Amino acid sequence: MSDSVEFRHLVYLLAIYERRNFTKAAERVYRSQPAVSQQVPALEEDAGFPIFVRGGRNGVSPTPSGQLILNWADKVVTERREVFAMARAIYNNQVPPLRLGFSPFVNPLLLQALRLAYEELFPSCEIQLSSGDTAHTLQRLGHGGLDCAILPLPVDRDMWTVLQVTQSPLVLCMRTSDPLASKAQIDIHEAAPRIKIFRDPELHPAAHSRLSEMFAEVGIPLNLTNSAATPSDLQWMVKENYGLALIDQLSVLEAGLITRPLAGVNWTADTAFVTSKESAHIALPLLEKYLRENGLSPKRKQPRPEKVRPQQLKLIG
Repeated sequence: MSDSVEFRHLVYLLAIYERRNFTKAAERVYRSQPAVSQQVPALEEDAGFPIFVRGGRNGVSPTPSGQLILNWADKVVTERREVFAMARAIYNNQVPPLRLGFSPFVNPLLLQALRLAYEELFPSCEIQLSSGDTAHTLQRLGHGGLDCAILPLPVDRDMWTVLQVTQSPLVLCMRTSDPLASKAQIDIHEAAPRIKIFRDPELHPAAHSRLSEMFAEVGIPLNLTNSAATPSDLQWMVKENYGLALIDQLSVLEAGLITRPLAGVNWTADTAFVTSKESAHIALPLLEKYLRENGLSPKRKQPRPEKVRPQQLKLIG
């Protein structure tokens, strides 16, 4: 369709589709019947195909091509209403803080990327952060104590609205003095007996179950000897030689630690933006649309001078 199509035309089309009748559609949009009915033939002539079939048993109905136009019109009209409602709320200082929960195992760079995107989308609007394990965060989402969350996958898609935003390789974390550190990559079967440090299974049972499946798929038993509630605890255990651990490639390492990629598997740390199906914060529809189209791109800070630069950045930085 050409540039002659205006927003009001889309509203007319949707009203006709909803009411199945030109007269009732005109009443719906508070226009005269001729003002509405005369627009459609002009639009159809401009498009080069009929949008509606007239005189059917059920009144006016869309053609297959018309249905495509109507689907698009519905998205455009809905988004415009959401944008203007949000803009009005910003002007009237009526946008409540976005209460965002997150797991400690979510990369902080993702939180930074979301905050920057939110500030760009909605100037002068506030985000309030709340850290907690996945199970507790989901509980707060369900009770309305949070508006949304950034959490490691998997998360039950039947219970929650789940939008995956990132995927990052899992790598093996070890001490810089470890004999395996001399290798460019490490076979999972070679390292498996020493991988003994994991996230506490009770903090995200679904993620632990998936990890067990991943180990089983390559014929390796999962040997959970030590469990950590935070990334700092996990890295401390590695430094104290309690075993090796799997971590997100983008994790910031403490001094004395290094990571190496795994050979033989393609394991990733997947992260999602999660909301309750009843979430009603005014910013969520537009924020979710942005994330569907753009995801989240974590941006590393500029590397430190070489003498103090974390060694894993020499491989992946």
